[in-house]
Amino acid sequence: MAEDVQKHSVHTLVFRSLKRTHDMFVSDHAKPVSLDDQSHNVKMAAKLKADYGAVLHMPVLKEGKDRVSHISAGMQGHQSYTLPGNHTICVMSYISRVALTADTKVHRMPSEGGVQSLALALPPSQARQDASRTAASIGDIHRHAGAAERSQPNSLMEGGGTRNSALMRKAPTMPKPQWHPPWKLFRVISGHLGWVRSIAVEPGNQWFVTGSADRTIKIWDLASGKLKLSLTGHISTVRGVAVSSRSPYLFSCGEDKQVKCWDLEYNKVIRHYHGHLSAVYDLDLHPSIDVLVTCSRDATARVWDIRTKANVHTLSGHTNTVATVRCQAAEPQIITGSHDSTIRLWDLIAGKTRATLTNHKKSVRALVLHPRQYTFASGSADNIKQWMFPDGNFIQNLSGHNAIINTLAVNSDGVLVSGADNGTIHMWDWRTGYNFQRIHAAVQPGSLDSESGIFACVFDHSESRLITAEADKTIKVYKEDDTATEESHPVNWKPEILKRKRF
Repeated sequence: MAEDVQKHSVHTLVFRSLKRTHDMFVSDHAKPVSLDDQSHNVKMAAKLKADYGAVLHMPVLKEGKDRVSHISAGMQGHQSYTLPGNHTICVMSYISRVALTADTKVHRMPSEGGVQSLALALPPSQARQDASRTAASIGDIHRHAGAAERSQPNSLMEGGGTRNSALMRKAPTMPKPQWHPPWKLFRVISGHLGWVRSIAVEPGNQWFVTGSADRTIKIWDLASGKLKLSLTGHISTVRGVAVSSRSPYLFSCGEDKQVKCWDLEYNKVIRHYHGHLSAVYDLDLHPSIDVLVTCSRDATARVWDIRTKANVHTLSGHTNTVATVRCQAAEPQIITGSHDSTIRLWDLIAGKTRATLTNHKKSVRALVLHPRQYTFASGSADNIKQWMFPDGNFIQNLSGHNAIINTLAVNSDGVLVSGADNGTIHMWDWRTGYNFQRIHAAVQPGSLDSESGIFACVFDHSESRLITAEADKTIKVYKEDDTATEESHPVNWKPEILKRKRF
């Protein structure tokens, strides 16, 4: 008998407990929880402040008052709620400020749809306006270059008590450019007997090298401007020079179809790279691997293994002279500009085109990569254009240098330099595209005015000197004006409406 009792209690104990609990609470399952006035007041006050805080500053609309008065009779149940700080808020005092339409009907407990539709009809709050004022960036450049601005709701329209949000297209304006000190001519170096076509600074910043139409390569002391060495070997104009940062080698190319590697310990040619079928116009060294890239009038660019002299890739695709080439460690590792008015971004591993940029209408003779940003610029007779890597997305045009642009250079401070066939140099603020200085240096005595032309320019590694290679057979060195201040040379800038094209 005891076993039965024991058995009975074990089997039923839990179920009895559950049944009692269920019976105790089942009657309350379908009933709403009783409303606690204090908590409800706090909740409503917070909700009203969050949902309708933006309309406190709005003027009371007469029609809004009239319409609310018709509805207020059916809303006698509305209460006043107290916010922290003893501020009493009434639902009707908030809503009476807004003209009621079919989209903004008053609910005792506003639904999400109602709140959103009401918010859309309101002007942007001060907080959102402040948050939208961010520092200028690539996004700003996109917008300032002519992209459509985000439309903002129009100001309140009181006619008929309704609120219409008209879409407005705000004219883009140029942001204020950074101030840069002006540059002035510091030194003129003579020595070449023909046009100076190319220039490069060695990684140690002690000397620089120039190539000329007199078929010579000359090495100059950067500090004094004195000639250190002349190298002969090319049988036509030397169009490109580059100094390796990985080995004591100097590379040169010319209109004689030759690409040479010079050992600077012996000042002799140690390698030739054979393959181009016509004049070689430019060359560049890959920053992280032993690869040399050259470009030619035969409409190809060639990738060479520096040590084995092997032609690793022949980059074909351009339909005219390839005038300029640049390399970088990041993708795309090779960029070329051509007289067919296109720019190509290349996949170095596959030896194929990643992207072709067709925005230019004239020959692309100059490319420059920004030293800090993942961007680059291209120069042509129609425009200077800025692009974003890796896909070559267009950023903006820099218009105003109305000449054939042969060369571009940029430093870390965001000073972009363009040199043209007519001897003019323009200085630009990289971020905004503002042209803050124009230089046209006089030609060397004894030269014709028509021999005024800039073929190449480069900043030294300290970025305190700009070296130009010119058609009057000279090399000119420019430096920043140390005495200039923002007060003495103010930015002649007005936030005018941009009229630059987007292509």
